Amino acid sequence: MKRIFFLVLIFAVLIPVAWVLVYKFEGKKPVVDVKLPSLYLKKSYEMSLDVSDRKTGLRKIIVSIMQQGKEKILLEKKYNPPGFLAIFPDSKELKDSFIIPVQFWKYGMTDGDAIIRVMVSDYSWRGWNKGNIAYIEKKVIIDSKPPKVSILTKRHNIERGGTALVIYKLFEKNIKTGVKVGDNFFPGYSGLFKNKDIYAAFFALSDMQGPGTQISVIAEDMAGNITKRGFHHYIRDKNFKTDILNISDRFLKRKMPDFDIGAKNGSFKDAENPLLEKFLYINSEFRKDNVETVLSIPEITENKMYWQGRFMRLKGSARRSGFADRRIYKYKGKEIDRAVHMGIDLASTSNASVKAANSGKVIFAQFEGIFGNTVIIDHGFGLCSLYAHLNQILVNKGDIVKKGDGIGITGMTGLAGGDHLHFSMIVHNVFVNPVEWWDDSWIKNNITSKIDLVKKMP
Repeated sequence: MKRIFFLVLIFAVLIPVAWVLVYKFEGKKPVVDVKLPSLYLKKSYEMSLDVSDRKTGLRKIIVSIMQQGKEKILLEKKYNPPGFLAIFPDSKELKDSFIIPVQFWKYGMTDGDAIIRVMVSDYSWRGWNKGNIAYIEKKVIIDSKPPKVSILTKRHNIERGGTALVIYKLFEKNIKTGVKVGDNFFPGYSGLFKNKDIYAAFFALSDMQGPGTQISVIAEDMAGNITKRGFHHYIRDKNFKTDILNISDRFLKRKMPDFDIGAKNGSFKDAENPLLEKFLYINSEFRKDNVETVLSIPEITENKMYWQGRFMRLKGSARRSGFADRRIYKYKGKEIDRAVHMGIDLASTSNASVKAANSGKVIFAQFEGIFGNTVIIDHGFGLCSLYAHLNQILVNKGDIVKKGDGIGITGMTGLAGGDHLHFSMIVHNVFVNPVEWWDDSWIKNNITSKIDLVKKMP
């Protein structure tokens, strides 16, 4: 009988008590997940915090920021103790989440290193009932001062559809910088000078931007502080001529079968003039896609100046169409479409040899829609030349070419009506007037003289 009583006592009392003691003295620390948006504190800085304790539940959370012995509490929260023996999950807080603003400027803290500290404890009986404690420390940097920018070049003359160069100096590292022209951004690059703190940025006005366009150097540091520095510049206006292109049935029958536009191919079969409808689609929507592709290529530019002197034009050629000509397309005397011609058409003999206008690296060599067989050469720092409608491409992507090297043969691939070279100059993501780059005096006055001047600076 005593033995039975003893066994009942063990199973009914001692084992549950032992289990509770083991449970309450569990030794696993709370799980803490801290996410910081950046190493650098910004004005709108918010950190996220996820905490959990699946055993005895959360007891207390303290989040603070510390600098030079000064501590500011960002968050402090205490949780109610769990119910009887904390056995039931709904009697305790097992997890919680927070979005915590870090308004360092309100705490009297100065620029420099600081530490964000997170302390989370649970309701374990360990540590004389202080619980298991998890500590997390994250180093952050307070930086409230915008970058300093010094403009080194003095004259910046530019016209609608033209190019200019500005050279400037920064006084800290890891800066996102460049020139803002209206809403467009042209990256600045280090590497043109021995002093790596000196940056150069080619920038451009599109054919739609003229006097009154806002132009400034932008510098943004890792903390999000932004400096916007205007500089002296003069914008000349320019008018572009209008050109009328008559679209014939002969042209449509000859060129439209060359274009495979996928599912759209069959969408024009019920139209009164399927070939004309296909042309209109190619000349608008298809053209936009091709232009976007071509203008995205110069993003892979190198911060190396490959080119030297004026750019060559197709030998013995006559100009057939100019840069930014406003084209009006007519069919049987009626206007059907409009477009802007973003290059210069040069005609020589059929299958004429096309030379690299200047030294550089081939970054594109393939067929591209309305441009046909196309080569793009990177001349460094976001400056590129484009050669389109080629009958043959004689170079490959990655080739290094010198001024005058053969890169292709003229033709009429793409949307060309006859054998010619379509030549364009691109600055970052904007087509610019090639005539400037064919002019020794313009290059000297607007580009190389600035570079030489900065090189002579102490």
